[in-house]
Amino acid sequence: MRDVFHYIAVHAKDIAHNARDIDFAIRWGFGWDMGPFEIWQAAGWKQVAEWINADIAAGKTLSNAALPAWVVDGRDGVHSDAGSLNFTTLHAEGRSDLDVYQRQYAPAKLFGESAKVLGETVFKTEAIHAFTLDNEVLIVENTNKNRAISRDVLEGINQALDVAEERFKALVIWAPDAPFSVGADLKSMMPVFAAGDMNAIEAMVKLFQDTSMRLRYSQIPTVSAVQGYAFGGGCEFILHSNKVVAALESYIGLVEVGVGLIPAGGGSKEFALKAARASQGDLLAALKDRYMNLAMAQVATSALEAKELGYLNEDAVVVFNTYELLYVALSEARALADSGWRPEIPQSFAVAGRTGAASIKGQLVNMKAGGFISEYDMYLGSQIADVMTGGDVDAGTVVDEQWILDLERKVFVSLLQQEKTLERIENMMSTGKPLRN
Repeated sequence: MRDVFHYIAVHAKDIAHNARDIDFAIRWGFGWDMGPFEIWQAAGWKQVAEWINADIAAGKTLSNAALPAWVVDGRDGVHSDAGSLNFTTLHAEGRSDLDVYQRQYAPAKLFGESAKVLGETVFKTEAIHAFTLDNEVLIVENTNKNRAISRDVLEGINQALDVAEERFKALVIWAPDAPFSVGADLKSMMPVFAAGDMNAIEAMVKLFQDTSMRLRYSQIPTVSAVQGYAFGGGCEFILHSNKVVAALESYIGLVEVGVGLIPAGGGSKEFALKAARASQGDLLAALKDRYMNLAMAQVATSALEAKELGYLNEDAVVVFNTYELLYVALSEARALADSGWRPEIPQSFAVAGRTGAASIKGQLVNMKAGGFISEYDMYLGSQIADVMTGGDVDAGTVVDEQWILDLERKVFVSLLQQEKTLERIENMMSTGKPLRN
């Protein structure tokens, strides 16, 4: 790192106006988490400068070029709240005030800058920060690590919906950086799993389902602003929002089979509903396409692919500049509210029934025989098939959303009593990787 620091200091003035431009170029162009000037400043500017000078004097560096005077003039770094060092004026240069940058409510932060406080806080809990920028739209941020969804998050979102319905035009779920959410907070639920308190688990799942349905049928429009990972429960929030604004670099999927479970926050129900709407006379064919996303834990690797896989509707807005995500989401939320938006009527739809489930299970047998899935994968796939086809009913039976939600919840709780599911959960928590037992 000494040679990197030495090189950028000597050549900085020849290639950029200020230190901000260099650090962003390296971060965005080469995938560094921090730019070289940021790393230097974080390590201790003065001490590192002394070490570099000592190595120059000892002939250990690639070049004997002296460090520029601005490096050793007593400063503690090149980035601060006042701006970043301009190599010509040697003053802190603030960010551009061009109109295009006004769309970035939370621009990329550099080491040395204080965290930007946005808007006016409406309420705050241990897991939720609800605030507003304009007194028209309530913005909700999940503040848990990796934005995992715990009971506190679910209760906070319901509180936010109460407040939004009373005081605001719309609600936006947003994260200032990736991920949007990695899904349910398994760590916080482990004591309940270990105790085998099935009533508490079922109540938690019911709260999750009710929250998802509330996002869909609230009296104010709800918008999810997505970037990075949106897995499991995070994906289910997206599926139930009235509108989605997604950064191009979003990774969206229902990945519950990786921990031995099925989507039970409304995800299985939502894909069954999507299949019924898209069936055009062949419900089973439409169902099979969507079923495989859940059974194989297929993840969309971009917002555009998420549309192809059905995780995002065609009217979802894809944003190429992630830092404009909140601006666009607020614009969409206001547009929905100002257009006289009203929630749709709760849906009833036809299901494929037991014969549809049998057809899907036949495909699973072939996949198991071919070595594509494990025996427990086949069992989980069969459970998803039973839920998405409506359970033990005739093909073409019309059910409502709550019917499928009840099936989801029943299967989810039963799976938590399976030893192989608990093994998958424990492996995911200890290694971060799915176990195919």
